[in-house]
Amino acid sequence: MARLKLEFPEDQFCFTTQLTVRVTDINGANHLGNDSMISMISEARARFLYDFGVRETEADGTGIIVTDLATTYRAEAHARDQLVFEVGVMDFNKYGGDITFRITRPSDKKLIAMAKQGFVFFNYTHSQVVPMPDEFLAKFPRVNWLD
Repeated sequence: MARLKLEFPEDQFCFTTQLTVRVTDINGANHLGNDSMISMISEARARFLYDFGVRETEADGTGIIVTDLATTYRAEAHARDQLVFEVGVMDFNKYGGDITFRITRPSDKKLIAMAKQGFVFFNYTHSQVVPMPDEFLAKFPRVNWLD
C-alpha cells in the first residue's frame, strides 16, 4: 500500500493555537493516541473557525461537515507536551475545501503530525450539501480553487 504524504505551502497557514497533551490522551504505548490527536485537531479547527467568525452551524441549519481526514504522524508526543497547531485552508471548490494542520512541539521544534480535513457546507435541516457561502469565501481571498 502506498504511504500517504501530506505537504502544504508555507504561506497558507493563517491561524495558530496551542494545546496541551493530557494524561488521558496517552495510549497503551505511552504516547499521544490517534483518537486523542483527532480530538485535538477538531478542537484546533473549532478555534480557527471561531477566530475567523465562522459558526460551525448557523441558525438556518447550514454548517460545516467534515467529509474526510488524513493524518500522517512524524514523531511521538507525550503527556504535558505543549503542541502548536498551525491551521489553514486550501483547495476550495463550489461546496467546500480542505482545512490543513501542521502540529509541532516548540520545545524541540519537532514536527509531530500533518493533517487535512475535507469539508463541505451542509444544510442539516434538509440533509443536503449546499454551496459555500460568499461570506465564508470572503474571509480567505487568497485560497486556490479546484475545478
